[in-house]
Order: sequence, then C-alpha cells, then structure tokens
Amino acid sequence: FNECGSRLCDLKGEEQAAAKEEFIGILKLLEGELGDKKYFGGDAFGFVDIVLVPSVSWFYSYENCAGFKMEEAAPKLVAWGKRCMERESVAKTLSDPHKVYEFVDRLRKRSGVE
Repeated sequence: FNECGSRLCDLKGEEQAAAKEEFIGILKLLEGELGDKKYFGGDAFGFVDIVLVPSVSWFYSYENCAGFKMEEAAPKLVAWGKRCMERESVAKTLSDPHKVYEFVDRLRKRSGVE
C-alpha cells in the first residue's frame, strides 16, 4: 500500500497512471475487507486499524499527486478514516495532511517530478 502510494508521487505519465490503477485496486481490496463494519475488526478499533490509520494523513497527497479523489475511489475507506480521526488518540498523533503534502511537493520538485 505505502510503496504503491509513494509511486503515485514519484512518477509521471504512463508510469504514474499504472501506479494509480494499482493503488485504486488496493483501495478497493481494503474496502472489501472493511465492508460495512465500523472498523476493520468490527465495532472495536483494533490492530489492523492501528496499522493502516497513518495512511489517512497521506490521502491528500495521493489525490494531488495523481489527480483523483479518494472519496470517489474509496468512499468507505474515507469514511473509516474520518471515523478514526474522531478518536482523540488518532487525531493527536497523525500528521496534518496539508503539511505532509508540502513535504511531498518539496521532494517532487527536488527530484524533478514536479
């Protein structure tokens, strides 16, 4: 998931389009696992949620780098991310998505992608 997400921001053109298609496939897989549950384990915030929730801070960067909307590609996953962010322990520890994007944008410019 993270490696593919990184490629969204590191690549351009056809390579980025292929990475985007792969990434959206991963999002769909995760949505299938989440289903209609509140959290990946059911009603309780659990281990899988803890492992995946840091990616929520990167959603904005993925959208801006690859030109798609997470809400359209994976609405259940976005809703899950919002639910997770309502938890104080999550909200206090995750990075601001806009600051993550500023960092990614600087890296892209430095490497000549942007």
